[in-house]
Amino acid sequence: MLPRKQPRKGLTMSELFHIVTDGSCDLPVELTQEKNLTVVPFYVSFDDEHYKKEIVEIGIRDFYQEMVDNPKVYPKSSMPSVQDFVEAFTPYAKDGMPVICICITTKFSGSMQSAMGAKELVLEEYPDAKIHVIDSRINTVLQGIYTLEAVRIRDAGWDYERAIARLEEIRDTGRIFFTVGDMEYLKHGGRIGKVAGVAGSLLGIRPVITLKQGEIFPSGIGRSRKNTTQKAIELLVTYLKEQSIAADKFTVCIGFGYDEEEAKAFRERAYEALKAAGLDLKEEIALYQIGATISVHTGPYPLGFGVVEKSIHD
Repeated sequence: MLPRKQPRKGLTMSELFHIVTDGSCDLPVELTQEKNLTVVPFYVSFDDEHYKKEIVEIGIRDFYQEMVDNPKVYPKSSMPSVQDFVEAFTPYAKDGMPVICICITTKFSGSMQSAMGAKELVLEEYPDAKIHVIDSRINTVLQGIYTLEAVRIRDAGWDYERAIARLEEIRDTGRIFFTVGDMEYLKHGGRIGKVAGVAGSLLGIRPVITLKQGEIFPSGIGRSRKNTTQKAIELLVTYLKEQSIAADKFTVCIGFGYDEEEAKAFRERAYEALKAAGLDLKEEIALYQIGATISVHTGPYPLGFGVVEKSIHD
């Protein structure tokens, strides 16, 4: 019998497939390392000329501080290049390890197109490589917990095709319910769309927004932060109550921007509301900081929930 080939650095031969995602996932670096994920970062710029790789060349805390210190400067983001994805896929193609790549919704970014272009280039050199690219139809921390559901599947030993089928099955259960500090970044980021029709030009109005199946929809307005965050909590409770399966069959997280202390208080309010509604998640609601890819559109004070059905029900 031939000796088993040793995995190159970053590969685990006990895995049936490897998971790649783009920087929109907004998972902490320590967690992506722990879960053996490959993250292909986005780029961000404050002058529309010099772009830096998020996390790699500019830390997220530094990014937020720059926004807070310079509120009239509106940063921009740029998607990963084809070459960025080629470099992510190639080591696994060489080792015969199948890849599942999870990308931000195509409604918000061309990241998936870059990944698809990279897939074609890698297949030219490694025609037997297996690379499946998924349009997650979601983004930010919701994309993060969706990616962690892929990890749950991988670590349970599911085969490649079954894993892909299940990920596509739960994808459209994903929701984001959130609010922002004001409308300015949504306007500059070009993401105001349907929200503008609800909030109009009223001074001091903050929107409450739902993201589902890759698009954002207005879900309310308010003048105070307390009112809009409370509306986000109500949207979460209503969504979970409307489902045909128990609340503990869903993963819920909170995404926040500059203010982590506010996020912690928001979580306590959410726990109280869920308990009052008779909904038991049976797991802690994780807090994840929203990254530059999304905050260029939301500003430094986004706050809300990501929720998606678990890939494996206990």
